[in-house]
Amino acid sequence: MRFFRVMVLIALGLSVTACSKFKTYNGPEVTQVVVNKGDRRMYLLHHSEVLEAYDIGLGFAPDGDKKVRGDGKTPEGNYLIDRRNPNSQFHLSIGVSYPNANDRAEAAAMGKNPGGDIFIHGRPWKYRKGGRDWTAGCIAVTNAEMQDIYAMVKNGTPIQINP
Repeated sequence: MRFFRVMVLIALGLSVTACSKFKTYNGPEVTQVVVNKGDRRMYLLHHSEVLEAYDIGLGFAPDGDKKVRGDGKTPEGNYLIDRRNPNSQFHLSIGVSYPNANDRAEAAAMGKNPGGDIFIHGRPWKYRKGGRDWTAGCIAVTNAEMQDIYAMVKNGTPIQINP
């Protein structure tokens, strides 16, 4: 009987671990993230080697560079992954350092706010029926993909977002 209890506890422990949204990654370092908005593709690179590639969703008005808060565009340019949110309402998320100094200056010249809070994130249940480009300007992947990305991409990793 004792053996049976121990086996049940081990099985429960393994099942809880398998269901965790936090994965580990022991492969080559992701040295850059590249997003090609026009192709709706994101690549995790180790130098010039593609480690992973993902189909992505963008902001609800995906054409063009983000200029101001609320425009529904995903920014274009060179940024850094600068923060992590393990409790995101969008499953998991990693932050993009938008706006940079140029983005702020451009918006200020128009008398506008550049916006912010640009993330790579998953897709929560409440947005499951949205179209491909449904975010407010973020980069969206599936929740399972986001678990891998969250494990692989560290803060400080450069991200290049191309038209």
